[in-house]
Amino acid sequence: MSPTITLYTASTPNGYPISVALEELGVSYEVKALSFKENEQKSEWFLKINPNGRIPAIVDHKRGDFPVFETSAILLYLAQHYDPEHKISYDPITEPNLYNEEIQWLFFAHGGVGPMQGQTHHFLRYAPETIPYGVKRYQDETKRLYSVLENRLGKRDWLVGPHYGLADIKTLQVVRIGPWAGIDLDEFPNIQAWLTRIESRPKTDAGLGVPSRSNLQENLKNAAQIAAQAQASFGFKKD
Repeated sequence: MSPTITLYTASTPNGYPISVALEELGVSYEVKALSFKENEQKSEWFLKINPNGRIPAIVDHKRGDFPVFETSAILLYLAQHYDPEHKISYDPITEPNLYNEEIQWLFFAHGGVGPMQGQTHHFLRYAPETIPYGVKRYQDETKRLYSVLENRLGKRDWLVGPHYGLADIKTLQVVRIGPWAGIDLDEFPNIQAWLTRIESRPKTDAGLGVPSRSNLQENLKNAAQIAAQAQASFGFKKD
C-alpha cells in the first residue's frame, strides 16, 4: 500500500515535529531525508515543493500530491485533514477558545522560541567570530521566552487545554536542546516535568527518531567538531 504522505526532512528541531505528529496520528508516510552537505534542500526539484528551500515539507498523495511547507503550517494541515477525532488538536467549531489558544501558543513557538534560540545557536556555536553582544542578546531573549513557558506550565500538564497538542509538539524539540544554546534546564522545573511527560509517549519517541535520533549529550561532548563541520559547510572558520 502506498504511503499517504511523503515527508522531506532532516534531524533538526524543525523536522521532528512533523514526524511526531504523523506518528501520533497514525498517518502512513515515507521519509525522504535531505542532505544539507549536498545542499539538497536548494535543488530545483525540491524548490518546486518548498520555494523557500528549507525542511520540513510534505506532499500529500491522498489529496492530489498537494505540497505543504513550514513546520507550523504542516501541523495545522495535518490537524485539518487527518485529526478528525482531535487527538492532538482542538475543534474550531465546538472548542473555539481552545482552538484559538492552540494557534496562539503555536505561533509563540514558531515566531519566538524557535527563531530566538536558533540565533543563539548561531552566535554561540557557529559564527565566524565571537560576538559577545550577539550571544547575550539572543540567549537572554531565549531565557525570557522559556520563563513564559515555565509560568504557563506551572499549573497545567500541557500548553493548551486538557491534552497534548500541536503547540506542545512544535515547542518540544527546540526546548529539549536548550543546553545547546547554553541554557540550564534545571532553572525551569515545570518545563522539565513537561518534557518528561512528552518523552514518555511511545509515538512521540518514535517520531523523534525520524530520520535519525539526535543525541544531545554526544553533541555537547563533540561541540567543537560539530561547529567546525558546520562552519566549513558555511564557507567560513570561527576565530
